[in-house]
Amino acid sequence: MTIPATLAIGALPLPTRPKLNEENLAAACDEASSLAQAPPEPEPADLPQVIRSLRNPNFRLFWAGNFTSNVGTWMQNVAQGWLVLTLTNSAFWLGVVGFAGQIPFLVVTLYGGVIADRVNKRRLLLVTQTAMMLLAFILAGFTFFHHIAVWGVALLAFGGGVAMAMNAPSYQALVPKLVKREDLTNAIALNSAQFNTSRILGPTLGGYAMAIFGMAGNFFLNGLSFLAVIWALLRIEYPEENLNRHQSLIESLRSGFAYLRSHREMYVLIWMTAFASFFGFPFITFIPYFAKVQLGLSEAGLGWLMACSGFGSVLGALTVAITGNIRHRGRILTAFGVAFFAAIIGFSYSHSFALSAGLAFCEGFSGILMISCFNVSIQHLSSDEMRGRIMSIYATSFLGLPPIGSLLAGELSRHIPTGHALAAMAGVSLLSFVAFYAFSEPLRNFD
Repeated sequence: MTIPATLAIGALPLPTRPKLNEENLAAACDEASSLAQAPPEPEPADLPQVIRSLRNPNFRLFWAGNFTSNVGTWMQNVAQGWLVLTLTNSAFWLGVVGFAGQIPFLVVTLYGGVIADRVNKRRLLLVTQTAMMLLAFILAGFTFFHHIAVWGVALLAFGGGVAMAMNAPSYQALVPKLVKREDLTNAIALNSAQFNTSRILGPTLGGYAMAIFGMAGNFFLNGLSFLAVIWALLRIEYPEENLNRHQSLIESLRSGFAYLRSHREMYVLIWMTAFASFFGFPFITFIPYFAKVQLGLSEAGLGWLMACSGFGSVLGALTVAITGNIRHRGRILTAFGVAFFAAIIGFSYSHSFALSAGLAFCEGFSGILMISCFNVSIQHLSSDEMRGRIMSIYATSFLGLPPIGSLLAGELSRHIPTGHALAAMAGVSLLSFVAFYAFSEPLRNFD
């Protein structure tokens, strides 16, 4: 699977995106270094606006392969959360496993971005996807034979996180190479749509698959799903790249941070992403807890609850795809960020399935619009030669901080009710967005 993105979120995948995938965009600021194009082929002229980027055959292959893989990854996410609760019945351990799966993004992703600017991105993706496939099969085997403890789940989650952290920057930097420049925003939106459609199908299918085949069956099916994206990577025609191997890894990383600091709009967007990721996104890790403990749902009920969030995200992604260019992005990402965190606060105190489902839908819809604004803005502001490094900094903020937030939420849940802990953290995110908009002129004027 690929990241998420939204964590949808993901977009996040827990030891999983997400692929979070989202969440993943780009367009060079430097006109002279415009994006390389796939070899020309006859293209359908009558594709609707909402799916026009699928006229690019390489992107079409990549999109379909990742969609299949993401469905499997969300099936594993549901089963993994349920496995942890079955082994421990502890929100604390749920937070620990979430931390183990995502902490590699805090360190490894930065170097993954530097590597992405220095090696063939397709080959790197083949290595990382194969590693995640093998880890899924290992988890399936240990679970099937009942030789798994919670520390083992955490260890395998950590291994998957390392592979995903190396995968994320290359994935995000690869997409612009597969589409024409005018199709880029639409490709970004369709990537979000496929990732979040998988959030609907994956948890729903995962809930029923657990009831029929058990948790090991979900892990095995996820392993098989990686074959789809590996096949797609082998089939796409990938353009030649000018790879930068002159600087050392440390020097390349420093130049990426210097470039970011020199662009005020990107700088404030990265900081907003960091606040949202640390205080807001850990909520996703605890959805199984709310489903089982607070709402008293079964495996199938958990699947439907997560599907509501995924359906909202798909609708949000399709809204971006139909709209095309997003105007007044500073205002939009602030407004939908506030709505996203408000929905989390309401969900944290809900004891009604209907209300929780409605709030999950609102969380998914507003969250994907916020994330899309972040991704589109940062990719369009970045130059082509710096994209791998800039997107690694973004991915670190987006995917590397939630594990620390999950650990904080798990620790807080040992002292106060879990709902209070998650609501308080979401409240901090909400207030931070209001403050950024009030005190940052580049954000207010960002179009």
